[in-house]
Order: sequence, then structure tokens, then C-alpha cells
Amino acid sequence: MSALVLMYLVLVADRSFALVGSGEPIGIAIGSLMLFLPAIAFWGIFMELRFGLRIEKLGDQLKKENAWPQFPFELRPSGRPTKESAQEVFEQFRQSVEADQTNWKAWFALGLAYDAAGDRARARKAMRQAITLTGKGPIS
Repeated sequence: MSALVLMYLVLVADRSFALVGSGEPIGIAIGSLMLFLPAIAFWGIFMELRFGLRIEKLGDQLKKENAWPQFPFELRPSGRPTKESAQEVFEQFRQSVEADQTNWKAWFALGLAYDAAGDRARARKAMRQAITLTGKGPIS
């Protein structure tokens, strides 16, 4: 998918430069605005890739330390956890985060628990906090 978006960005940028180079005021205006949209898309892809690579590094570190969190979810036939078992697991990981809010491993585990239950927004927020706590700086 990223390759297709990159191809789109190249084609739009090419057309934008052609319009800017036309010398016509309307062409310059449209070409300039067309360059703005690919810049935003490129920034978004860059931020997503950076986020994913940082999370993967943290996951690899946990695997090396043999500290990957275990989730005793009761699963539905679809493979998703039941609401009751997810609440129990969330409560355990939430308490470990509240006990030590500076522990990136607890935040990482909470993020994985949220992701397993399909709550991607909270999972990403918890993972961002884990990245921030590792000293790699804040991530947006």
C-alpha cells in the first residue's frame, strides 16, 4: 500500500512541478497547492512507519528479555476476547500501570491488551506512552 501511495505522490508532484513551471498565475497557484497535499501524505506515512519501527524495537527487546506479556483471554469462536475476560485483563494491566506509571513495559502490555480487544485508539495511546518512557522522545 505504501508503494502505491508513493507512486501517487511522485505522479502528483510531477504534475505539480509542470504546472508551476508553466508560468501562468493559475498554473502556479494550482501546482503549489498540489505540492502541499503530497507533502502532508508523505509526512503521515513517515510518522506511521516511525511509530511502527519504534514499537517493533520495543517488542523485540521484550522478546529478548523473555518478558512478553501473557493474556489469559477467554476467546470467542472468532478469536476475539470476550468482553468479561477482556475487562479482567485490562484491570490487571491498568493496575500495573497505575502502580508504576514510569514503566514502559507496563504501558506496552496495556497497549497490547487494548489492541487484542480491538480498541486501537487506546492501544496507540498506550504504545506512544511506552515509547516516550523509553527515552526516545515523544511521538505524535
